[in-house]
Amino acid sequence: MRDLQAVVAALGPRLAEARIVRGREIHGTVRAGDALRLAQMLRADFGADLRLMVANDRRGDLDAFEVYYLYAHPSENWFLQARKTLAPREPAVASLGTFHHPASLFEQEIYDLFGITAAGHPDPRPLVRHGFWPADFFPLRKDALAGEFADDGRPFPFVEVGGEGVYEIPVGPVHAGVIEPGHFRFSVVGETIINMRARLYYTHKGTEKLFEGRAPVAGLELAERVSGDTTAGHSMAYCQALEALGGTVVPDRARYLRVVLLEMERLYNHVADFGMIANDTGFAVAHSHCFRIRERLLRLNKRLTGSRLLRGGVVPGGVGHDLPPGLDLPAEVGGALADFEEIVALSLASSLVQDRLEGTGMLTARTARDHGVLGYVARASGIDADLRRDHPFAAYGDLSFRVPVFTSGDVKARTLVRVEEARESARLIRQAVEGMPEGPLAAPLGALPAFEPGWGMVEGWRGAIIHWVMADAGGALYRVKIMDPSFLNWRPLSYALLKNIVPDFPLCNKSFNQSYSGNDL
Repeated sequence: MRDLQAVVAALGPRLAEARIVRGREIHGTVRAGDALRLAQMLRADFGADLRLMVANDRRGDLDAFEVYYLYAHPSENWFLQARKTLAPREPAVASLGTFHHPASLFEQEIYDLFGITAAGHPDPRPLVRHGFWPADFFPLRKDALAGEFADDGRPFPFVEVGGEGVYEIPVGPVHAGVIEPGHFRFSVVGETIINMRARLYYTHKGTEKLFEGRAPVAGLELAERVSGDTTAGHSMAYCQALEALGGTVVPDRARYLRVVLLEMERLYNHVADFGMIANDTGFAVAHSHCFRIRERLLRLNKRLTGSRLLRGGVVPGGVGHDLPPGLDLPAEVGGALADFEEIVALSLASSLVQDRLEGTGMLTARTARDHGVLGYVARASGIDADLRRDHPFAAYGDLSFRVPVFTSGDVKARTLVRVEEARESARLIRQAVEGMPEGPLAAPLGALPAFEPGWGMVEGWRGAIIHWVMADAGGALYRVKIMDPSFLNWRPLSYALLKNIVPDFPLCNKSFNQSYSGNDL
């Protein structure tokens, strides 16, 4: 890792009041008018890009709004957090949207929830808010009062695609089966998709608002429920943010057990996804067997934590449960993996499956990189990124594993990444159990400093998860910002669908398998 003092000195023209915090973080204030120039400098001179933008209402004590920019170096384990203070009336920042696409999404979200304008933003349409929300209602402001309002059926302003032979197919927001609501509007010629636009946030439920005023430990139950299939990932990111702020050192045994829990979550989800992708090709028998194996893994989860979805597994300061006596977890996981390997071999030997997977739903490396795509979707498009290796947490820095990367960017690549990651998860679980040190399961959580930001970053099974936390003067939660990888991965699905046929939408959608709940906070 490069000398952070040298980084601070180089950023001096763009960053005021810069200081090094917790050994690998640079905290500073963006100089007036320099937000875009700072972003450009970080990318050009250091290879670091924006990972998160957070808005905060500090009118109660500072008579101001704040916007925080969190940057991370992709391979050197350091971060930069730059703060900008805004006027309490008509707050505005200069948009980074034309320079960095993820910033444009953060800026849209910040306007919809805080009323902070991004001047020069390339897309003025709403992201979170629906048309029937009152114009002056910004739900994450501290004084937000919703009053009474209801859906008046006002349509979202989709871009219309016209021309001879072009017609639209609306799908959703209500879908068959157990699936959350999302509206997908296809413009097609014949059966070929020439445009698709998604409208989400039908399940926006004020999750971040619900954290406010809670004790930090009491926020865990919300973090676990951000996205039901990512309990370990979200709870770990949340706990890491608290631990960073409280100066808590997680015991070594707990660090290894956290690896076990996160890899169990990755494993059961990848096994289920493989089955559902196979099902969408018409190979239903693989789906049945994969869900049988998933059930086997969920029962193992319950033996580990008392919860099939691993709730209560990760707690502030460590973990909630030790390995149960008499359980040979590596052997149980190895048996489930061997069962899964047989289904994978049968499925990939089928010409029907291969024909549907190859070349379908291609997402190029350039499009993936431009959109800041994360997780297995990114690694299937040639982007070699994984927080477990690039910014090690828990005990991943002590363990050996391989990050699988494919380059074709199609459904087959996204399927094979899952298979390879399932194999690596089994290896990591064995390493963690066999190398696990003795010791306590948790350490006391230290007091959180008032109005000091902290964050936790975790490579969940879908990709990078970030929880950003700030406490008030009384130690209660003042602001919690969450980023599920789905927030950045939903939009590129539109590009992967281009030139595909309508019947391939379920297959492409499942190969991305993004969370509605994790996106619609």
